[in-house]
Amino acid sequence: MSSSPVGLHRVLAPSGVLPQAAEKLDARPGIWPDEVRIAVERLNLDAASYRQLAGAHGGDGAAIRRAVLDIVETRGKMQNPVTGSGGMLVGVVDEAGPDSPLGLRKGDRVATLVSLTLTPLQITDGLQDWDGTSEQVPAQGHAILFARSIVAKLPDDLKPELSLAVMDVCGAPALTARVVGSYVDKGIKPVVSVIGGAGKSGSLSLAAARAAGAARTIGVVPFQAEHDRLTEAGLADVVALADARDPVALAQAVEAAGGPADITVVCVDVPGCEHGAVLSTAAGGTVIFFSMATSFSAAALGAEGLAADVTMLVGNGYVPGHADYAMELLRTEPGVRGLFESRLAED
Repeated sequence: MSSSPVGLHRVLAPSGVLPQAAEKLDARPGIWPDEVRIAVERLNLDAASYRQLAGAHGGDGAAIRRAVLDIVETRGKMQNPVTGSGGMLVGVVDEAGPDSPLGLRKGDRVATLVSLTLTPLQITDGLQDWDGTSEQVPAQGHAILFARSIVAKLPDDLKPELSLAVMDVCGAPALTARVVGSYVDKGIKPVVSVIGGAGKSGSLSLAAARAAGAARTIGVVPFQAEHDRLTEAGLADVVALADARDPVALAQAVEAAGGPADITVVCVDVPGCEHGAVLSTAAGGTVIFFSMATSFSAAALGAEGLAADVTMLVGNGYVPGHADYAMELLRTEPGVRGLFESRLAED
């Protein structure tokens, strides 16, 4: 069997599916001519996956660590079987095949911009340096990149942990900027509401919306501490306090903050926010779901049940130039950097 640029040759079961949909991948270290092997330094579990694992194991770090190890050993990749999501990783290029189109060389420090749900992965240190209480996971092992994988070299001026945190969500600000820009191009300066505005993807999306020409940015958070933090960061024109799982309360909070929103960006890592996002968006507006906790059937049926004329977009994590754009926002927006660094310090 010849290698496939999308990794079909690494699928062990079931046959005929892409690596992301596979139940098990071949994660052996030997590479095909168009593959790259990465020596893993750190994993970043996506927020929805980590929240589910922490909840399932009562916050017991040792149990969470065992669960992650079991998933990787069983599946040959990190894909939470409940949320279906994974995360990304940082490492150093150990070997690049002669036919790889990724332009990598041995020794390059990189972050993968494709999900761990489709990346062959083996862990060799038992995650002994991770206490299980944070999304960032010090790890040793190897991962395999395919010809169609997406990867970015880490910048020299930022700590790897900070770069990893930004690149994990870099699709959100780029897509937000694109959608806001499409409104501005039509002569409309939109009101943009970001649900989960104090988080990683949320803070970047707020900065991107403002930079792209939004008339007003609204950051929605569930707790007073996050309200105070986002207010201090200065990334939103108005910070609204509401539980996004309560549709009426969310819609009222957004309206009081200057809504309804022309564009709503959903960046929370808990389920049940779909109806509120739709209800707080103006007729003819756009909802961008950038959360692995989203139920897309709930979103579609909810919009139908509310007779809501909104366009709904799925943020797939990839927009050309997304990593560079997110890094630019981090460097130029002190509020974004401050939020990221405070989160890392807490972890």
